[in-house]
Amino acid sequence: METFEYDVVIIGGGPAGCTCALYTARSGLRTVILDKNPSAGALAITHKIANYPGVRGEMTGSELLDWMREQAVEFGAVYQRAQVFRIEIGETEKKVYTPEGIFMARTLVLASGAMGRTPSIPGEAKYLGRGVSYCATCDAPFYREREVAVIGMSEEAIAEAQVLAKFASTVHWIAPKDTSRLNGAAEEILAHPATKLWSKTRLQQIQGNDTGVTAIELLDMSQKTSQMIPVEGVFIYLQGAQPITDFLNGQVILKPDGGVQVDAMMQTNVPGVWAIGDIRNTPFKQAVVAAADGCIAAMAIDQFLNQRKGIKPDWGRGVQR
Repeated sequence: METFEYDVVIIGGGPAGCTCALYTARSGLRTVILDKNPSAGALAITHKIANYPGVRGEMTGSELLDWMREQAVEFGAVYQRAQVFRIEIGETEKKVYTPEGIFMARTLVLASGAMGRTPSIPGEAKYLGRGVSYCATCDAPFYREREVAVIGMSEEAIAEAQVLAKFASTVHWIAPKDTSRLNGAAEEILAHPATKLWSKTRLQQIQGNDTGVTAIELLDMSQKTSQMIPVEGVFIYLQGAQPITDFLNGQVILKPDGGVQVDAMMQTNVPGVWAIGDIRNTPFKQAVVAAADGCIAAMAIDQFLNQRKGIKPDWGRGVQR
């Protein structure tokens, strides 16, 4: 199997990985991004983005990601399509195994993200990005004065319903169980005038047309009756995204919630190994947060490899010295 040597190997080509690569490559570090699929990932499947700093107007997540990737490559990073199936973390050398070869480096960055839920509700996959969403923080402003539905009873579902209530005319909260079991955790959203609770109710299917979602079918599990509710947005939180860490084989410490544990500089418990983006299972899963992670890690890597005591960025030119 062919071997490739770099200063920095980054597993994952999302906003965290691309930002990290941009900074490390610009610092003169030989950098490679190993990306399983550029069309996968939370940002790549986002239908519309209008709140990324410095980018005016609306664009798809895929377009924004393309720009990030191209910019990293322009600064000298290598982009490689590759599926990582194993890593070996040595004291001074890190090895990443892929079908394309073994990538070796002095530093390793884990940016593989988190795996979203597999669409299982009729109509969910069909209208993903056209009314179906997994991120109210991202999409709520597009539903101003419209009716939407939030599906699920997790802390994330409740928090996202609160975001939607600031914009939507009505937030139909579809809760599969009795909300009294939440021990007061939902009091704020239940008290909001825009909220309509559907307790012990299950989402059966999502309907729509060429313009997007138009309605949902609900099943009252107590009465065993169904009814249609007109909505334009469906926000699903039936299963949280799980950080993709299966290839780590216990070589770095994970948090109880499954995310990789890092310090303030994004370094794991293993010197020379960083983790950035959704693999940390951060509470705010936004592209700009992931990009910030990548920047912090890159500056720490430059300091680590060059044995610098501190980093003094030149804000005018972005040069590290």
